Formats: sequence, structure tokens, C-alpha cells
Amino acid sequence: MNVKKLNLTAEIELLTSFQDADPMGVIYHGNYFRFFEEARRVLMEKINYNYREMADSGYMWPVIDCQVKYIKAIPFNHNIRITAELTEWEHRLRVDYVIYDAQTGGRMTKANTRQVAVGIDDQEMCFASPAVFITKLEPYFVDQ
Repeated sequence: MNVKKLNLTAEIELLTSFQDADPMGVIYHGNYFRFFEEARRVLMEKINYNYREMADSGYMWPVIDCQVKYIKAIPFNHNIRITAELTEWEHRLRVDYVIYDAQTGGRMTKANTRQVAVGIDDQEMCFASPAVFITKLEPYFVDQ
């Protein structure tokens, strides 16, 4: 029996801004979520399922849970690389993130978010990912 595994990742690089820093000159912890969101946006665009396409398909995908482990402080004016990988997709989305120092490759933060499909018309939470979403993933399945 072949078990399907998903191979879907995205990566972005950015320079942190002064406005994202706290008075100590490091990135305020709440701003990390903007970095995760940008990586997740690029991940979803990879499968042609951006926010407009989600809405057009009749679903929204609110975040219902998140976990973050801050490993090393990120200073402002610092190049970072953020990876996003879709690791669950059948009943909910789980996206795993890692923020790396772009110069050294050292890991600075790891996190994940979980999202569920909610019907736009009826506001009902789906207990399985909609077929329209699973179809978009098909090119990224690999035999294990």
C-alpha cells in the first residue's frame, strides 16, 4: 500500500524593520506572526489558493491554534529566511515555520499554525478539508 506524503514548502527572505522592534532593538514577539503570514501566503499562492481564491471557493480558513518557540532574539535590520511547510491537510491545515538567520543559517524561531475550513455562506466549520482544496494539492503528493 502506498502512503501519500505531501511535499509542499515555500521560503521567503526579508530584512527586519526598525518599526518591528521593541525598545531593546529586537523584533517584538507579536510581529513574528506577520512573518509567518507572509510565508503562508507564498505557500498558498504556490497552489493557486490565495485569499481571493479561497473566498471564491466558498471557504475561509481562520487560524484556530498556534505555537511558537522563540529560540534566539532577532534584531532589527537583520536578514532572515522563513520557511513554511504544509504538514497536515486532510481535516485541517497545519503549517510549520522556521525562521533562520539568513547569513549563518542558524535557527532563530520555530512555530506552527492550525486552520480549519469554514463555509462562508453558513459559517459552519468543516470536519474535513474541502475537495476544492485537496484537488489543488494533488501535484504535490509523492509516494512514500
